[in-house]
Amino acid sequence: MPSGPSWLRGVTYAHRGLHGGGRIENSTGAFTAAIDAGLGVECDVQLTADHRALVFHDWELDRLTDETGSVAARTLAELTQVELRGSGGPIPSLRDLLEQIAGQVPLLIELKCKADLPVSPLCRGVARDLEGYPGQVAVMSFDPRVGLWFFRQAPHLVRGLVISEANARTLVGALKRRLRLRSAHPDFLAYDVRDLPSRFAAALRARGLPVLTWTVSTPHLRERAKLHADGWICEGAGLATAPAGA
Repeated sequence: MPSGPSWLRGVTYAHRGLHGGGRIENSTGAFTAAIDAGLGVECDVQLTADHRALVFHDWELDRLTDETGSVAARTLAELTQVELRGSGGPIPSLRDLLEQIAGQVPLLIELKCKADLPVSPLCRGVARDLEGYPGQVAVMSFDPRVGLWFFRQAPHLVRGLVISEANARTLVGALKRRLRLRSAHPDFLAYDVRDLPSRFAAALRARGLPVLTWTVSTPHLRERAKLHADGWICEGAGLATAPAGA
């Protein structure tokens, strides 16, 4: 198994940007704060009605804005006029975020997909926005179809498989993880910190595959993550206790 890119290792990534204290997740302000702190950035993207990539976590607008309804029912132009709560500014597009970061810090882009819908429209939208991007960037998803799409269509982009063993710590669950790994062709794993240490993750890490971990939100989880992972996707107290360069 090939080793993933070295830049993934040793980086603390701000989960959905450096949010809290009045800054809302996946907002321009949260990303600015992460850049200013010298942190990598992790964000979520999903598909709009016109097949563009929007930086937003939830399927519905209700929790993070004063509007309601499905994100997928609106176009990018409509959605980027919607204001995030707490004076968070408008919802950014992926292209907006790329222009903001401009290679200053490493970036992880998690593609949010639904199992009953094709992944190719979102993958194409992300790949199109990333054309010519000068910085360190990787795509990742729980859905192995995303990794397979990038393996076939854009193999130059670093791709990761997001894994959680929750409710699947069985022989069948282990077999499914192996099948997902084989299908996704990942350059790295992004592993649920609650599942560490994991024999599955440790074996792949020993073979050279970088293992990142999420979401590190407490000092206790931070210590666990430092022992069993190569990069750390953190928020809240998991960031506050992070020593420089770790």
